[in-house]
Amino acid sequence: MNVSCAVSEPVGERVATDGDGRFASASIVKVGILAALLLRAQDTGRRLGAREEAYADAMIRRSDNDAATELWAAIGGAAGLDAALGRLGLTQTRADRAWGRTRTTARDQLALLRAVFGPVGALRGSVLSEDSRTRIGCLMERVVPEQAWGVSAAGSGAAVKNGWMPRDPDGLWTVNSIGRVTVDGRTLLVAVLSDGHATREAGVALVERVAREAVGGWVRR
Repeated sequence: MNVSCAVSEPVGERVATDGDGRFASASIVKVGILAALLLRAQDTGRRLGAREEAYADAMIRRSDNDAATELWAAIGGAAGLDAALGRLGLTQTRADRAWGRTRTTARDQLALLRAVFGPVGALRGSVLSEDSRTRIGCLMERVVPEQAWGVSAAGSGAAVKNGWMPRDPDGLWTVNSIGRVTVDGRTLLVAVLSDGHATREAGVALVERVAREAVGGWVRR
């Protein structure tokens, strides 16, 4: 079993990490897919169409895979995701032709969370517009109850996206969680990536424990 965790505030240089290595993203990549879609819309000065809005809602709030596949094609697949994530400051993530097998790190996922929940502006923060950031954040705040586990266990007011899948060929599970929480009035961004679990439930329990411990350590510093 392998696990990596990263915590930071939305602004500032301080980042706490524990563990390293790249992990299969599973469905946390859907936040990146939506960010890439919104960047493409920004670049051409257009608004998302009704179908794109519906796909985005289903992809983030219900983790719908068919919706993700539709938007994956719309952003240009792996090349489109890599280009967008590079603009958002991710340096260790590499997209796969199968979007759920995109390889990423906890530190890179913090960079993505900062692009969503941090300041706007290419010189001082995210290149995502205020409207784009709000769209992503609001969807992450409204995931269906049965998918609201993970880093949300570490605080209140969570905005979260989780990912889980059995890893071939051994059948062990990858379980990941990224998001924003509030603890003692402070906003924190948290990413926990893990694999090698015998069951999904075991993975969820570990991710939540690691998130609580990481956030607790940050607050006590």
